[in-house]
Amino acid sequence: MTIFESSIIINRPVNDVYLFLADMNNHQQLMSESVTDWSSTTNDASYNVQNMLKLSLVIENRIENKEIIITPSGKPPFEMELKWILLPNNNQTNVLFTIAAELNMMMKMMVSGPLQKLTDHEVQALAKALV
Repeated sequence: MTIFESSIIINRPVNDVYLFLADMNNHQQLMSESVTDWSSTTNDASYNVQNMLKLSLVIENRIENKEIIITPSGKPPFEMELKWILLPNNNQTNVLFTIAAELNMMMKMMVSGPLQKLTDHEVQALAKALV
């Protein structure tokens, strides 16, 4: 597994951050401009990336105020898991976002940069969304 991660401190209580991330409808606010055709419910989302890849995700597990695990539904181009880990820190929340992906060498060379950019973008967008 190849791991991509990014972290940030959000100036909000852990429950606020958890409630935002626990609803897939809110994840559209975390996506880059390359995401189109967004469709979501509380538990799942589907979208296109740069008009070349359709991806469907579902929240597999929620641990209140601690963790949210999101996995692909359907057939993704490679196996992956997205995980949000939340740690309370007084009236702030330490957030760690990881993407674990099963990548062969060719895929690793092609998608490592974009997946790291995605993790960085999503934590920064989360901070902006929760101002």
